[in-house]
Amino acid sequence: MSPAPESRPAFDRHVVLGQLGGWRGMLDATLPTVAFIVANGIGGLRPGIWAALGAAVLVFLLRLVRRESVQQGISGLFAVAVAVAIAARSGEARDFFAVGLIRNAGLGIVLLGSVLVRWPLVGVIAEFLAPSHLGTMATHSLPSLSSLRSRATRRSGPAGPAAEPAEPAAAGPPEPDADPELHWRQDRRMLRAYAWLTVLWGGVFLLRAGVQWVLYLQDDVELLGTSSLVLGLPVTAVELAVTLWVVARLHRHRTDGL
Repeated sequence: MSPAPESRPAFDRHVVLGQLGGWRGMLDATLPTVAFIVANGIGGLRPGIWAALGAAVLVFLLRLVRRESVQQGISGLFAVAVAVAIAARSGEARDFFAVGLIRNAGLGIVLLGSVLVRWPLVGVIAEFLAPSHLGTMATHSLPSLSSLRSRATRRSGPAGPAAEPAEPAAAGPPEPDADPELHWRQDRRMLRAYAWLTVLWGGVFLLRAGVQWVLYLQDDVELLGTSSLVLGLPVTAVELAVTLWVVARLHRHRTDGL
Protein backbone atom coordinates (compact mmCIF):
# COMPACT_ATOMS: atom_id res chain seq x y z
CA MET A 1 0.00 0.00 0.00
CA SER A 2 1.51 3.30 -1.07
CA PRO A 3 1.78 6.16 1.43
CA ALA A 4 -0.47 9.16 1.36
CA PRO A 5 0.64 11.89 -1.02
CA GLU A 6 1.35 14.32 1.80
CA SER A 7 3.71 11.86 3.53
CA ARG A 8 5.60 10.95 0.39
CA PRO A 9 9.11 12.43 0.36
CA ALA A 10 9.48 15.05 -2.37
CA PHE A 11 12.46 15.92 -4.51
CA ASP A 12 13.61 19.40 -3.46
CA ARG A 13 15.11 21.20 -6.44
CA HIS A 14 16.28 24.12 -4.29
CA VAL A 15 18.36 21.85 -2.06
CA VAL A 16 20.04 20.18 -5.03
CA LEU A 17 20.63 23.54 -6.72
CA GLY A 18 22.19 24.83 -3.52
CA GLN A 19 24.57 21.87 -3.46
CA LEU A 20 25.67 22.83 -6.97
CA GLY A 21 26.39 26.40 -5.92
CA GLY A 22 23.07 28.02 -6.84
CA TRP A 23 22.26 30.54 -9.57
CA ARG A 24 24.32 33.23 -7.83
CA GLY A 25 27.33 30.92 -7.73
CA MET A 26 27.11 30.38 -11.49
CA LEU A 27 26.78 34.12 -12.03
CA ASP A 28 29.83 34.76 -9.84
CA ALA A 29 31.83 32.32 -11.97
CA THR A 30 31.29 34.47 -15.08
CA LEU A 31 32.51 37.75 -13.54
CA PRO A 32 36.27 37.16 -14.09
CA THR A 33 35.63 36.37 -17.76
CA VAL A 34 33.52 39.51 -18.20
CA ALA A 35 36.21 41.59 -16.48
CA PHE A 36 38.92 40.14 -18.73
CA ILE A 37 36.95 40.74 -21.94
CA VAL A 38 36.14 44.37 -21.07
CA ALA A 39 39.58 45.30 -19.73
CA ASN A 40 41.43 43.52 -22.57
CA GLY A 41 39.29 45.31 -25.15
CA ILE A 42 40.01 48.68 -23.57
CA GLY A 43 43.62 48.46 -22.41
CA GLY A 44 45.12 45.23 -23.71
CA LEU A 45 46.31 41.97 -22.20
CA ARG A 46 47.93 43.23 -18.99
CA PRO A 47 44.90 45.20 -17.78
CA GLY A 48 42.72 42.23 -18.74
CA ILE A 49 44.83 39.89 -16.60
CA TRP A 50 44.67 42.16 -13.56
CA ALA A 51 40.94 42.73 -14.01
CA ALA A 52 40.25 38.98 -14.15
CA LEU A 53 42.35 38.32 -11.06
CA GLY A 54 40.71 41.22 -9.21
CA ALA A 55 37.23 39.93 -10.07
CA ALA A 56 38.11 36.41 -8.92
CA VAL A 57 39.45 37.72 -5.59
CA LEU A 58 36.35 39.91 -5.19
CA VAL A 59 34.05 36.92 -5.74
CA PHE A 60 36.02 34.95 -3.13
CA LEU A 61 35.76 37.78 -0.57
CA LEU A 62 32.03 38.20 -1.24
CA ARG A 63 31.46 34.54 -0.47
CA LEU A 64 33.34 34.99 2.81
CA VAL A 65 31.22 38.02 3.71
CA ARG A 66 27.98 36.18 2.84
CA ARG A 67 29.17 33.22 4.96
CA GLU A 68 28.81 30.88 1.99
CA SER A 69 30.91 27.86 1.13
CA VAL A 70 34.27 29.05 -0.19
CA GLN A 71 35.04 25.81 -2.04
CA GLN A 72 33.56 27.13 -5.28
CA GLY A 73 35.34 30.47 -4.80
CA ILE A 74 38.70 28.76 -4.28
CA SER A 75 38.26 26.56 -7.35
CA GLY A 76 37.25 29.59 -9.42
CA LEU A 77 40.22 31.58 -8.17
CA PHE A 78 42.55 28.71 -9.05
CA ALA A 79 41.07 28.34 -12.56
CA VAL A 80 41.43 32.08 -13.24
CA ALA A 81 45.00 32.05 -11.92
CA VAL A 82 45.93 29.21 -14.31
CA ALA A 83 44.20 30.95 -17.24
CA VAL A 84 45.95 34.29 -16.69
CA ALA A 85 49.30 32.54 -16.12
CA ILE A 86 49.04 30.83 -19.52
CA ALA A 87 48.00 34.08 -21.22
CA ALA A 88 50.77 36.06 -19.52
CA ARG A 89 53.42 33.50 -20.49
CA SER A 90 52.37 33.32 -24.14
CA GLY A 91 51.56 37.00 -24.45
CA GLU A 92 48.35 36.22 -26.36
CA ALA A 93 44.92 37.12 -25.00
CA ARG A 94 43.28 34.13 -26.69
CA ASP A 95 45.19 31.78 -24.38
CA PHE A 96 43.09 33.03 -21.47
CA PHE A 97 40.35 30.78 -22.90
CA ALA A 98 42.60 27.76 -23.54
CA VAL A 99 41.85 26.12 -20.19
CA GLY A 100 38.10 26.43 -20.71
CA LEU A 101 38.39 25.05 -24.23
CA ILE A 102 40.30 21.97 -23.06
CA ARG A 103 37.94 21.51 -20.10
CA ASN A 104 34.84 21.62 -22.32
CA ALA A 105 36.29 19.11 -24.76
CA GLY A 106 37.37 16.77 -21.97
CA LEU A 107 34.05 16.92 -20.13
CA GLY A 108 32.13 16.32 -23.35
CA ILE A 109 34.15 13.23 -24.21
CA VAL A 110 33.91 11.82 -20.66
CA LEU A 111 30.14 12.40 -20.47
CA LEU A 112 29.42 10.72 -23.79
CA GLY A 113 31.80 7.90 -22.93
CA SER A 114 29.92 7.26 -19.69
CA VAL A 115 26.75 6.65 -21.72
CA LEU A 116 28.52 4.02 -23.82
CA VAL A 117 29.49 2.06 -20.70
CA ARG A 118 25.95 2.44 -19.28
CA TRP A 119 27.04 4.59 -16.35
CA PRO A 120 25.64 8.00 -17.42
CA LEU A 121 27.40 10.57 -15.30
CA VAL A 122 24.37 12.81 -14.89
CA GLY A 123 22.65 9.87 -13.21
CA VAL A 124 25.66 9.16 -11.01
CA ILE A 125 25.80 12.79 -9.85
CA ALA A 126 22.02 13.14 -9.43
CA GLU A 127 21.72 9.94 -7.41
CA PHE A 128 24.64 11.03 -5.23
CA LEU A 129 23.14 14.45 -4.48
CA ALA A 130 19.51 13.27 -4.17
CA PRO A 131 19.15 9.46 -4.12
CA SER A 132 15.81 8.44 -5.57
CA HIS A 133 15.83 5.13 -3.68
CA LEU A 134 15.37 6.96 -0.37
CA GLY A 135 11.84 7.80 -1.41
CA THR A 136 11.16 4.15 -2.15
CA MET A 137 12.68 2.95 1.08
CA ALA A 138 10.62 5.47 3.03
CA THR A 139 7.42 3.74 1.91
CA HIS A 140 8.29 0.62 3.93
CA SER A 141 7.85 0.44 7.72
CA LEU A 142 8.92 -2.11 10.28
CA PRO A 143 6.40 -3.40 12.85
CA SER A 144 6.71 -1.81 16.27
CA LEU A 145 7.56 -3.77 19.42
CA SER A 146 4.08 -3.27 20.86
CA SER A 147 2.41 -4.65 17.74
CA LEU A 148 4.64 -7.71 17.90
CA ARG A 149 3.67 -8.28 21.55
CA SER A 150 -0.01 -7.84 20.74
CA ARG A 151 0.24 -10.32 17.90
CA ALA A 152 1.98 -12.83 20.19
CA THR A 153 -0.74 -12.40 22.87
CA ARG A 154 -3.53 -13.07 20.40
CA ARG A 155 -1.83 -16.24 19.25
CA SER A 156 -0.98 -17.65 22.73
CA GLY A 157 -4.00 -16.42 24.70
CA PRO A 158 -3.99 -14.68 28.13
CA ALA A 159 -1.14 -15.52 30.46
CA GLY A 160 -1.65 -16.98 33.98
CA PRO A 161 -2.21 -20.30 35.77
CA ALA A 162 -5.94 -20.47 34.93
CA ALA A 163 -5.49 -19.81 31.29
CA GLU A 164 -6.87 -22.37 28.90
CA PRO A 165 -4.47 -23.86 26.42
CA ALA A 166 -4.65 -21.82 23.30
CA GLU A 167 -5.74 -23.52 20.15
CA PRO A 168 -3.07 -23.58 17.50
CA ALA A 169 -3.53 -20.78 15.03
CA ALA A 170 -4.59 -21.78 11.60
CA ALA A 171 -1.64 -21.88 9.35
CA GLY A 172 -2.09 -19.42 6.51
CA PRO A 173 0.02 -18.57 3.51
CA PRO A 174 3.13 -16.61 4.50
CA GLU A 175 3.18 -12.94 3.66
CA PRO A 176 5.26 -12.29 0.56
CA ASP A 177 8.54 -10.49 1.08
CA ALA A 178 8.84 -6.96 -0.18
CA ASP A 179 10.39 -6.57 -3.59
CA PRO A 180 14.13 -5.97 -3.32
CA GLU A 181 15.32 -2.43 -3.86
CA LEU A 182 16.39 -1.94 -7.48
CA HIS A 183 19.49 0.02 -8.32
CA TRP A 184 18.66 2.99 -10.52
CA ARG A 185 20.65 1.45 -13.37
CA GLN A 186 18.31 -1.56 -13.30
CA ASP A 187 15.32 0.71 -13.86
CA ARG A 188 15.12 1.05 -17.64
CA ARG A 189 13.17 4.30 -17.52
CA MET A 190 15.67 5.96 -15.19
CA LEU A 191 18.69 4.67 -17.07
CA ARG A 192 17.28 5.88 -20.39
CA ALA A 193 16.39 9.32 -19.01
CA TYR A 194 19.77 9.79 -17.36
CA ALA A 195 21.48 8.67 -20.58
CA TRP A 196 19.64 11.32 -22.63
CA LEU A 197 20.44 13.99 -20.04
CA THR A 198 24.09 13.00 -20.15
CA VAL A 199 24.07 13.19 -23.96
CA LEU A 200 22.54 16.67 -23.67
CA TRP A 201 25.27 17.92 -21.33
CA GLY A 202 28.05 16.19 -23.24
CA GLY A 203 26.82 17.56 -26.57
CA VAL A 204 26.71 21.12 -25.23
CA PHE A 205 30.23 20.84 -23.84
CA LEU A 206 31.50 19.61 -27.22
CA LEU A 207 29.59 22.39 -29.00
CA ARG A 208 31.29 24.98 -26.81
CA ALA A 209 34.67 23.41 -27.46
CA GLY A 210 34.10 23.32 -31.23
CA VAL A 211 32.99 26.96 -31.47
CA GLN A 212 35.82 28.13 -29.22
CA TRP A 213 38.38 26.12 -31.17
CA VAL A 214 37.39 27.74 -34.46
CA LEU A 215 37.53 31.23 -32.93
CA TYR A 216 40.79 30.39 -31.16
CA LEU A 217 42.41 29.48 -34.47
CA GLN A 218 41.10 32.73 -35.97
CA ASP A 219 42.56 34.66 -32.98
CA ASP A 220 39.26 36.53 -32.59
CA VAL A 221 39.42 37.35 -28.89
CA GLU A 222 36.23 39.42 -28.79
CA LEU A 223 34.09 36.71 -30.37
CA LEU A 224 35.89 34.09 -28.31
CA GLY A 225 34.90 35.89 -25.13
CA THR A 226 31.37 36.57 -26.35
CA SER A 227 30.80 32.93 -27.30
CA SER A 228 32.16 31.85 -23.93
CA LEU A 229 29.54 33.99 -22.18
CA VAL A 230 26.61 33.22 -24.51
CA LEU A 231 27.23 29.47 -24.50
CA GLY A 232 28.03 29.58 -20.79
CA LEU A 233 25.56 30.77 -18.17
CA PRO A 234 22.37 31.08 -20.32
CA VAL A 235 22.73 27.61 -21.87
CA THR A 236 23.77 26.08 -18.56
CA ALA A 237 20.71 27.59 -16.86
CA VAL A 238 18.41 25.98 -19.44
CA GLU A 239 20.21 22.63 -19.16
CA LEU A 240 20.02 22.70 -15.39
CA ALA A 241 16.32 23.61 -15.36
CA VAL A 242 15.54 20.73 -17.74
CA THR A 243 17.68 18.33 -15.71
CA LEU A 244 16.03 19.22 -12.39
CA TRP A 245 12.56 18.85 -13.94
CA VAL A 246 13.37 15.42 -15.37
CA VAL A 247 15.00 14.21 -12.14
CA ALA A 248 11.94 15.32 -10.15
CA ARG A 249 9.70 13.25 -12.46
CA LEU A 250 12.03 10.27 -12.11
CA HIS A 251 11.77 10.48 -8.33
CA ARG A 252 7.98 10.44 -8.54
CA HIS A 253 8.17 7.46 -10.91
CA ARG A 254 10.46 5.65 -8.48
CA THR A 255 8.10 6.21 -5.55
CA ASP A 256 4.87 5.50 -7.46
CA GLY A 257 6.32 2.25 -8.70
CA LEU A 258 5.61 0.59 -5.37
